[in-house]
Formats: sequence, structure tokens, C-alpha cells
Amino acid sequence: MDVFHSYHYQRHNQRRQEHLASLGLDIANATVLEVGAGIGDHTSFFLDRGCQVVTTEARQENLEILRSRYPNLQVRHLDLDAPDPTFNEVFDIVYCYGLLYHLKQPTEAIEFMSRCCRQMLLLETCVSFDEGESINPCGELAASPSQAISGRGCRPTRRWVYNRLREQFDFVYMPITQPNHEEFPIDWSLPPSKEVLTRSIYIASRQALDNQLLVEEIPMKQQHH
Repeated sequence: MDVFHSYHYQRHNQRRQEHLASLGLDIANATVLEVGAGIGDHTSFFLDRGCQVVTTEARQENLEILRSRYPNLQVRHLDLDAPDPTFNEVFDIVYCYGLLYHLKQPTEAIEFMSRCCRQMLLLETCVSFDEGESINPCGELAASPSQAISGRGCRPTRRWVYNRLREQFDFVYMPITQPNHEEFPIDWSLPPSKEVLTRSIYIASRQALDNQLLVEEIPMKQQHH
């Protein structure tokens, strides 16, 4: 589990969650389904805002740590590549940060999360640096606790993710800002000069959101918040 405690991983979490807080979304006191929770490093973000959280994870070893860290929470096994068909609860918010690109069936995962979502889906994922619409399947190290449990993932383009969300939600937004981290580009007209993961963030909503930090398009230029 050393990967979850590394400087890189902890810094990455900090930058993503401070960015999420900066968006000013109506999160406090919501019911939240957290998918792909890992060992629960993001869970307290919602608990500290009075949310009722059900946290889920596919790997048994991660589930054991989740239950140890959060003994008073509902912690459930959930593999979004093969979700339990009896899982039919609905939550105000579905939180999916850092999971979609570890899935071999991301379309079906988005459909499942939509069925569970009453208000907003908060999604962050690795993407391919391309303006087209493609899913880009890839292999991952299944033995790693932070990688795809199936050994198969994907690196979809931003357009692919946006369009799949738009099929499920009336409103899909992207922030005009990105986390202050090198994996979050702010100029999408310039491919990265070195081999590095690239990530983007989406807010899919049942209702229109009046928020100057969000746009209903795929921005080519963003800024660090």
C-alpha cells in the first residue's frame, strides 16, 4: 500500500481536493456515493461537510483499510466494470475521481453512475491529448493496488467523456480552472513535451448550475485556480 502514502500521491490528492473546494459547488449535507475510493483518502472531504457517505471499492485489501479507517461508514464492494445489479440506491452526488480510466467498460460505468445520481456527478479522469472522440483501451498492472483490477483500462479523449456524460445528464460542465498540478494541463492546444499523464474534470448535473467557474463546453485554455 506504499503507493497511497507516497509524496506524489498525497500531493496529487491535495491539489485535486483544494480545486474541488474552490468551485463552490453545493455539496454540504448531501448524500454521496464515492466510487473507487481506494483507501479513503478523499472520503473525509465530504464527511467534514456534513455529508452522508457510502464509500465503495473493488479491491478486497482496500476495503479492509476503508473499514478500519471509517468504522461508522457504510463501506461496500463495488466493481464498476461489473456492478452489482441489486445496487439501486440513489444519491445526491456521485463522486468518481481517479477511477474511470482504470475501467475496461467506461460507458457502462457512466450509465451506472447516472442511475445512482440525483443531482451531480463529479468526475476526474486521465484523458488522451486529442480533440477527437476515442476511448483508447490500454493495459494496466492488475497486481498494483492503485491500478485496474482487471488489468485493462482506457485513456479516453475529453470529447469522448463529455459526450458520454451528455447522453446521461441534461447539463455537463467543465471548470475554467485546473488543479495546480503538472498532470492537469491548462493549454490543450500544446501536447505535453514529455510523457506524463493528463487529466480533466467534469461536473454533470440534472439542473443548470449558475457558476462562473463552469462552462458548458470543452475549453482549449484553462488556468490554475
